[in-house]
Amino acid sequence: MAPSRRNPVSDETLAVVERFNDAFNRHDVDAVMQAMTEDCVFDSTRPPPDGELFQGQAAVRAFWESFFSQSPQARFETEEIFAAGDRCVVRWVYHWTKEGQTGHVRGVDIFRLRDGKVAEKLSYVKG
Repeated sequence: MAPSRRNPVSDETLAVVERFNDAFNRHDVDAVMQAMTEDCVFDSTRPPPDGELFQGQAAVRAFWESFFSQSPQARFETEEIFAAGDRCVVRWVYHWTKEGQTGHVRGVDIFRLRDGKVAEKLSYVKG
């Protein structure tokens, strides 16, 4: 069996996305935005069926601030994560509480990195 070869670009991509996700679960908008490029793109899962596209630091920051304000218990649990070069896929479960009721939904994020930061975060959800 051939030895496994590590890809340093993929390893760095995983590290950046894991730091991004940690900041996200802390609801630390400043840290999330520091992990994103100035011209970042976020493609949200809502409204169905196609979501809404946010471009640039100001628009993406405004989305996260609103999201965390409306979902103070929001938490993403990573089910699987892998990277290939500057791309990363995260399969997740999003947990929330609304009016005393808990819920969850499963989905996938596709990240593209540039210069050690998240340039794109494209989100897709089941159902």
